[in-house]
Parts: sequence; structure tokens; C-alpha cells
Amino acid sequence: MIVKKAIGPARVPGVSDYTIPEPEPKEIDEQLSLELSHMIDFNVLRGHPSGEERCDNCRYYLDETKDLSYCWHPKVRILVGGAWWCQWWEEIPAD
Repeated sequence: MIVKKAIGPARVPGVSDYTIPEPEPKEIDEQLSLELSHMIDFNVLRGHPSGEERCDNCRYYLDETKDLSYCWHPKVRILVGGAWWCQWWEEIPAD
């Protein structure tokens, strides 16, 4: 006669005791933060519009239907918010 014994969930020795460490910024994060801070200052990039001028109605905002989109201006080239503004703003040319 074969007796079947219920087996609990599989356990891997040492793995169940592992705790995920608290996240901390790495050196690359600090470097990128510094570079982006300089870019913000250089481009006079702001997180709010300047009157009617805003990124989502600028010629360099790649997809004006999105809240966040890529700015393809040669001096910016980062992901920006539609309600942001920078000194390189240009009106979308009429076709």
C-alpha cells in the first residue's frame, strides 16, 4: 500500500530569510541628477507654462496628445511634461 503524504510549499534553504534592502541612490543617480540640474538651469526649463507657451504646444514636443513626451530640441532631448516650458519654445508652424 502506498501512502501519499501532503507536502507543503517548496522551500529553498536560506532564501526565505532574505529581506530586500532599502533602496538608496547609486553614484550614477547622483551624477545624472547633477547633469539634469545643469540642463534645467541652462535651458531655463520650468515645470509650469509661461503664459500660453507650454511644451505641448511647442514644435519640439514629439506627441502633443500625451501628458509626457520627448522634446527633440537639440539642446534638450529629454522626456518633458506637456505643461512645462523652456526658453527654446517655438510655435508649431502652420502647414
